[in-house]
Amino acid sequence: MDYREFFSRFRHLSGKSGIGGKIKALPEDFVVIEESLPQIFEGRKQAVFLLKKRNWDTMAVIREIAKRTGISHREIGFAGTKDKRAVTYQYISVPAGVKEKVEALQIRDVELSFVSYGRFIKLGHLLGNRFRIIVKGVGEDAFERTKEIVRELRGKGGFPNYFGYQRFGERRVVNHLVGKLLLQGKFDEAAKLFIGEADGTMEGDDARRHFSEAGDVELALREFPGFLRYERMMLQVYKKTGSWKRAFLALPMPILRIFVHSYQSYLFNLYLSMRIEEGLPLNEALVGDIVVQVKGGIPHRDRTYRVTETNVSFVNEKIKQSQAMVSGPLFGFLMRRAKGLPGRLEEGILEEEGISLEAFKRLPKSMAEPGGRRELLIRPIGLTYGYIPGTGICLRFFLPKGVYATSVLREIMKDH
Repeated sequence: MDYREFFSRFRHLSGKSGIGGKIKALPEDFVVIEESLPQIFEGRKQAVFLLKKRNWDTMAVIREIAKRTGISHREIGFAGTKDKRAVTYQYISVPAGVKEKVEALQIRDVELSFVSYGRFIKLGHLLGNRFRIIVKGVGEDAFERTKEIVRELRGKGGFPNYFGYQRFGERRVVNHLVGKLLLQGKFDEAAKLFIGEADGTMEGDDARRHFSEAGDVELALREFPGFLRYERMMLQVYKKTGSWKRAFLALPMPILRIFVHSYQSYLFNLYLSMRIEEGLPLNEALVGDIVVQVKGGIPHRDRTYRVTETNVSFVNEKIKQSQAMVSGPLFGFLMRRAKGLPGRLEEGILEEEGISLEAFKRLPKSMAEPGGRRELLIRPIGLTYGYIPGTGICLRFFLPKGVYATSVLREIMKDH
């Protein structure tokens, strides 16, 4: 199953037909500029660089920088992963002692510019991202149709805040399934799915199929191409230890956590889609909902409060003033649970999946997920768009961290 088939199960909020088209025909059609927290420039132990990359996966370029400078990839800090088929700008930190080595690097389609000394950059050390995106292959009526969709969604409070396809995989949509198996303690099944699942269109698929059919680790190590480094890493650890659990735990932490995060994201998307399907409001709080505080257009997901019979009118006034937003569940062992009808939706999803919140705590310590809340709507800041004859629609906007531009585009294009 590819991501289009996968996303077809999640409902659109806009009822109007989309403009169609294609994104990322060229990396230059999708430009991402990170806005970091100013705190990253406090301190002297780290050298902070602006990394510009074209058509590079974030973790791949981090590992390449580490290899060429003789340090561990864990010594390089960054605030978030960025799209591969794109031109992206983001800050990274390296130990101050390797500043000159990094400045001297020459890597194809990568530029590294020293900015300042500062601190180690951790995941989440950013405000959000600015986007400039061109949608190609659209008709001359695309501008008016975009205008109608944007107007409709502004009336509904914003765009549905789905996690984008990057969270699940574009061709092999298996990350969330692997995450569920890990939560269930089924490390053997999770490994066979992650290593052996093949869609028949990618290099290495024959090797994946052979492993899926025979489970022969020695053969897989001979057949798997070098670029499938994480699969090969797991195979090598399993060969030494005989433990798929140890094989998973050998993966870099950002990669390992992707699986459970992906499953959390899938469940959130299910909840949001169910709420749309059942006609429940996204821009109006129901008794039992959990809302997040909003300041300057940025949701503060750690500042939540419950909606009750006595405060529901007050909360909905705050929502109208863009000072609060209704949230959905990021399931985890410390998640603040909704009550009433929203709570029953959450419980129904867990029951259908056969998963308890305690399962997120029983994971190995490095993978345990406390969970949280996430706003149901996206309100792109500074959204502008225009039609470029012979090219397509160009859109510009800013999104808070953890919010996907592809989920904005999905409503406009109606592309699953």
